[in-house]
Amino acid sequence: MDVVSQILKQKGGDVLQIEADATVLEAIARMVDGNVGSLLVTDDGRLAGIVTERDYLRRVALEGRTEKDTTVGEIMSAPLVYVTPETTIEECMAVMTERRIRHLPVLGDDGELVGVVSIGDLVKFRSKQQDFEIKLLNSYITSR
Repeated sequence: MDVVSQILKQKGGDVLQIEADATVLEAIARMVDGNVGSLLVTDDGRLAGIVTERDYLRRVALEGRTEKDTTVGEIMSAPLVYVTPETTIEECMAVMTERRIRHLPVLGDDGELVGVVSIGDLVKFRSKQQDFEIKLLNSYITSR
């Protein structure tokens, strides 16, 4: 059974974060610099939520707020929906589909943040697995 820890081994556990009192403009700049679509939000060092491109569009752009005057804490999504390293890829996809989200923080047994997986990570992993299986089947068929 394929699990999240397999993706994190390939991807690594680096996670971009931002404080809840930072401005949305700072968050956007950090997302652009990191080439990511979300940042985990901390408040006094503890995990408080997640801010995504979608949060920006819905809670800043459409509401006529300004990026310089709005804090990340005002628009972040909370409470966090998260998975563990032992969560299966299928479970992650089901959660993302049901909740209509594209990023899942990964928390270890002690509640410590160990990474983030995106829908893109899951699709890429699945695609590699399928390519491998197809090659094995082709090899089996052609060797007969």
